[in-house]
Amino acid sequence: MTAKVAVVKFDGNEDEALEEAISLIGGIDDLNVLEKAVVVKVGVFSHRAENHTSVSFVDAIIKSFNRAPKIFLAESDNYRGTGLERLKIWRELFNERVAPINLSDEANSLNVTVAGKEMRLSRFLFKPNVLVDTHILRTFERGSILKNLFGCLPTQKKAKFHKTETFCSLIADIYEAIGGVDLAVMDGTYLWRGAGDLRVRMNTLLLGRDAVAVETVGATLAGLKPERMVLIQEFVKRDLGVGEIENIEIVGGTLESLKEEFKAGVKTLKEKWREGGGAPKSWAPGIDSLIKRGFFRPPNRKTIADVADALEAMGISTKGKRGAIATTLARRMKKGRLKGTKGSGGWIYWTE
Repeated sequence: MTAKVAVVKFDGNEDEALEEAISLIGGIDDLNVLEKAVVVKVGVFSHRAENHTSVSFVDAIIKSFNRAPKIFLAESDNYRGTGLERLKIWRELFNERVAPINLSDEANSLNVTVAGKEMRLSRFLFKPNVLVDTHILRTFERGSILKNLFGCLPTQKKAKFHKTETFCSLIADIYEAIGGVDLAVMDGTYLWRGAGDLRVRMNTLLLGRDAVAVETVGATLAGLKPERMVLIQEFVKRDLGVGEIENIEIVGGTLESLKEEFKAGVKTLKEKWREGGGAPKSWAPGIDSLIKRGFFRPPNRKTIADVADALEAMGISTKGKRGAIATTLARRMKKGRLKGTKGSGGWIYWTE
């Protein structure tokens, strides 16, 4: 089993870059048809951040599907806001043919079973609609293109699904339930560090029909090891795509030259990270850092699971440390640095 991934360098012309990438993989004539609507699943955690596919590249995606009768930009609710609020990032692209949709709208949903549980997913995600999955290039062990499918879950409280042992199978279950991704577009305008806000400009576009292969190439360029990434390997185990770099045909450039260029980018990111103080050595200073950065600032209230996820993104292992994290949070409450209350689902925390 092989796959083809286009890697295109660009400098200020996203339309041409996307057109070239599509040509390199053999075109999308079977997807760009009058009979099928197109759903573009963007990945956006917060509308106040910039770590998402650019307006220019989403616009280029829309233009590439010039025969589609309707194009929907899709996102679900999370604790940072509703899907429609976060989709306002691309509001200048909306018109009679291009519209935002909230994947948390239960009025348009179907029952499926994922992670052993029945839940409802938006009808827009299913065939015959064409699904385009787009996200950023980043050094994040949990992925980018594939992890973006996590946002298909309609629930606002997604933290309970973040445990590694269930997270990866959940994402693969979603992929299988909706019939897969038709086109994966990875915006490498910047290479981002983890799930954070550090970045370095790379002006590179990755595109392919096999979302697993696009994820694998992106991870390789970002200095990760796809064979050790649990999410990619879950997809490989189910034969849902190609996760072996040697079985992926890279068109538009050579892997070795690209790796050399990205090696310098990864190095620059590490230097920026160290200049900023790097990651705290344990969860206690990590929590202090989160407080200082406004992580607990209203209107959002955080659970222990939210805090653990944020610490993991900072490079701090939280395995077996939930009790210690809870104790540290309680101490910060006693010192007046945090507010907290215990509800039916456990403790939640915030700052004034």
